[in-house]
Amino acid sequence: MAINLTKGQRIEIGLSKVGVGLGWDPNEGTGFDFDLDASAFMLGANKKLLKDEFFVFYNNPKSPDGAVESSGDDLTGGNSDGDDETLTVDLTKVDSRVQEIIFTVTIHDYEARRQNFGQVRNSFIRIYNAQTSEEIAKYDLDEDFSVETAVEFGRLYRRNSEWKFEAMGIGYKGGLQYFVNKYV
Repeated sequence: MAINLTKGQRIEIGLSKVGVGLGWDPNEGTGFDFDLDASAFMLGANKKLLKDEFFVFYNNPKSPDGAVESSGDDLTGGNSDGDDETLTVDLTKVDSRVQEIIFTVTIHDYEARRQNFGQVRNSFIRIYNAQTSEEIAKYDLDEDFSVETAVEFGRLYRRNSEWKFEAMGIGYKGGLQYFVNKYV
């Protein structure tokens, strides 16, 4: 059974393949489509990217170790009944220097379009077993992040030889560049 995550909550993963799904529905009446983007930052012990290639997003769909892969960029959110974008993580392939993987969601071109998560319908991000599709945990983005335009959803992190997940749930007014500046 899936857990509705609360900020700071930690859960055992116990899986080798994890999926992170992002979904939303088009919201009519704003004049623009909502383009949400899921990204992953693979960080070393210093909390910074190992190299630029370890930043996985729509323009860099696969990490150099082959561990994290993006499904691509859904520009409208109207292409499915579930996840519109996914990041798949094979924890058996993660470069040994990577200590954590941060998952973020941002609204593309939020300033020009004057958009925030409070205007997006049915937006969520979830973590699931990539082999069985069983949902492990989920965040509803429109409820907790009504004025924000960027969210650090959570992180997978190494503890000894095991991977764990922490729900971060930190909202920001900014875009993808905010996270790039933070982790590069």
